[in-house]
Amino acid sequence: MPDTNRKYLLAKRPEGKPDRDTFELVEEDVPEPGPGEVLVRTLYLSVDPYMRGRMDAGESYAEPWEVGDPLRAGVVGEVVESNGAGFEAGDVVTGNLDWADYATARGSELQSVNPDLGPISTTLGVLGMPGRTAYFGTREVAEPKAGDTFVVTGAAGAVGSVAGQIAKLSGARVVGFAGSDEKVEFLEDELGFDAGINYKETDDYRAALDEAAPDGVDSYFDNVGGPITDAVFSKLNVDARVAVCGQISMYNAEEIPTGPRKLGKLIETRATVEGLLVGDFAPRFEEATRRLAEWIAEDEIRYRETVTEGLENAPDAFLGLFEGENIGKQIVKVGEREA
Repeated sequence: MPDTNRKYLLAKRPEGKPDRDTFELVEEDVPEPGPGEVLVRTLYLSVDPYMRGRMDAGESYAEPWEVGDPLRAGVVGEVVESNGAGFEAGDVVTGNLDWADYATARGSELQSVNPDLGPISTTLGVLGMPGRTAYFGTREVAEPKAGDTFVVTGAAGAVGSVAGQIAKLSGARVVGFAGSDEKVEFLEDELGFDAGINYKETDDYRAALDEAAPDGVDSYFDNVGGPITDAVFSKLNVDARVAVCGQISMYNAEEIPTGPRKLGKLIETRATVEGLLVGDFAPRFEEATRRLAEWIAEDEIRYRETVTEGLENAPDAFLGLFEGENIGKQIVKVGEREA
């Protein structure tokens, strides 16, 4: 085991879009686990859009980091040493840990990873938080039914790609917005979406929806917000359901545009708009993971991972989320399993 441990800190609060100067890589001694703790060696590290909100000082649904704090994320790692924490060396675990080569955690903060369900990296994607968000957001909030038209933004991402496939399993017509022709091809040819819209090549989102969703929109899973959501709201049908999962188009905005101005449409349609936080469904996480694993085994749901190699490149993987560089789940591979 190395003598030093690399770890990322929040170097400063970004103004607008973060950059490399937002992150500080430090080296320190490898920590030792205290009573009831384990030492975990990172194998895979997750980067997710919600982390942008934690870099700001303002209130959010996730507690902000202070400048100088270690950045934290979903991690899949291997237990190196256990100090009465209920795990043994060689166990594969997951938890919210530091962006680091090694981290300590209490046993109660970790969960075992079952490699029989799929590659251990999927614990951070389709079988983890993003997959569960898609599962509960689609089935419990957006609630597409057979014959409905379901629209999802960020459709080629970790959440949107799974949400669209779950909606397809319900019998809905599925339309996804994504940011390149390659991603649209991925949606239509690999995931079975009925239509994909490349928003970067589309001047009129409403006209694009008229073509892709001629019968209007019954169910909307919003990961992006902004002008696309404005266009979707104009196409909502009576009793439509909207799940607001993310607003990535505005995460780096220094000033949020005035609004909302589309709420009058809700009077006309009696639509339901509901915010979505996957943590509210924590008692049912096992249900979601089990069902998603079954769908994958049956080839009913497919997934893709974009893997960046090396902890030193984690900031680039995170920044790439806001440029649309990833297809499916963006993860960082930090180490190889030894046990």
